[in-house]
Amino acid sequence: MIYFFGNPTLKIYAVQTRESLSGGDVEKLVWLFGDEPILETKQVAGPFIGPRATMISPWSTNAVEITQNMAISGIQRLEEYHFFREGATFDPMLSQKFATLDQHLFDIHVQPEPIRAIEDIAVFNNQEGLALNPEEIDYLEEVARRIGRKLTDSEVFGFSQVNSEHCRHKIFNGTFVIDGEEKPTSLFQLIKKTSREHPNEIVSAYKDNVAFIKGPQLTQFAPAWPDVPAEYVKSRSLRSCRSRRRLTISRQPLNHLMGLQPVQEARSATGWREDAVRFPWQERQCI
Repeated sequence: MIYFFGNPTLKIYAVQTRESLSGGDVEKLVWLFGDEPILETKQVAGPFIGPRATMISPWSTNAVEITQNMAISGIQRLEEYHFFREGATFDPMLSQKFATLDQHLFDIHVQPEPIRAIEDIAVFNNQEGLALNPEEIDYLEEVARRIGRKLTDSEVFGFSQVNSEHCRHKIFNGTFVIDGEEKPTSLFQLIKKTSREHPNEIVSAYKDNVAFIKGPQLTQFAPAWPDVPAEYVKSRSLRSCRSRRRLTISRQPLNHLMGLQPVQEARSATGWREDAVRFPWQERQCI
């Protein structure tokens, strides 16, 4: 069941639940949405722009957890949709245009494509833009001969990702020979040289695509106890807490959940790598 809250000419909140909402839960949600009323209808005429049905947004993951902390049970997904006005733009990778918001808003009717055996890896590489080099293609063809079958499309695609320059840094870590002279350092060593000679506030860098720097001294406004209902208080500065606090820096979307996520131990809703935050300290604060 999907409930709609908000203003049809501005923004709509779509709330998917396992069961009917009680009157008390509706009041809580109205308050949560900034006094936006519930719409007594099963569909809202658009057009609207909002998250793709196939992609639960990080915003939704966070919002659902907030409703759980408000003792509202049974909410599966919560997304926001903005009324589409002519000339407005949006990112089609993340969002789509909806003529109407209805009870089938989150239905997915996409069937998985069948597994395909690759007859010619070189041709498949060019068709799919996998950027495999000749040595990698030869390696995969040898693997296929060794195991006695053709490799599948998912196997070749997976190899192209895990063995890419993005993941392996083969070129950055490679030996450079320029005008017949072998250079003593790789590109990656030159990059690392900067932080080695000028560490400044760096705690850790170049480990698993994530870096840690010393955090600022801040005052935290948070519950007195994180695991039970408690009043909100001004706590000690983050730097003076029992565990050290650090800022995490990660630029790759593949690894974004390692430092920036809607909830602790979040799982990726977009198919990216599912990574829990693994800080080398006892506590962690998600920003």
